[in-house]
Amino acid sequence: MGSIAEIMIRFKLNGKSIVVDAPPHWTLLKLLREKMGLTGTKEGCGIGECGACTVLVDGNPLHSCLLLASKVEGKSVQTVEGLGSRDSLHPLQKSFVDHGAVQCGFCTPGILMSAKALLDGNPHPSKEEVKEAISGHLCRCTGYQQIIEAIEDTGKKRKVIR
Repeated sequence: MGSIAEIMIRFKLNGKSIVVDAPPHWTLLKLLREKMGLTGTKEGCGIGECGACTVLVDGNPLHSCLLLASKVEGKSVQTVEGLGSRDSLHPLQKSFVDHGAVQCGFCTPGILMSAKALLDGNPHPSKEEVKEAISGHLCRCTGYQQIIEAIEDTGKKRKVIR
């Protein structure tokens, strides 16, 4: 049996233009982790139920485990690695630390990306809007209260987060 031909995919990844070859059946999650070495995006359930694989595609939170990598052709993808750095945390990341919203950390990257999308579109969300924005994420550690408070606090401190 021969190998599957790869396809070329052109997109922006965390602000940088990327051209990469990948098998046509690969998901964006697999491309990010295995080809790009970006392991912040996690595979939890693999069926779009837990939210651990959430990334932003053209600013919209999507489950990368359900999205074929070829579907990001010409689009902009942002992962948790594109938020901040060790030396300069993104305001959401800092707020998560300050509020104790990170426990085991498995769900954190996906929640951060959904929270960023929310705050980019609505800098001052209500508690209900925050809950709705993270409703597709499963966290087994925090009970969500610290996460909600961290997102609300970030919204109170910032006008628009980019």
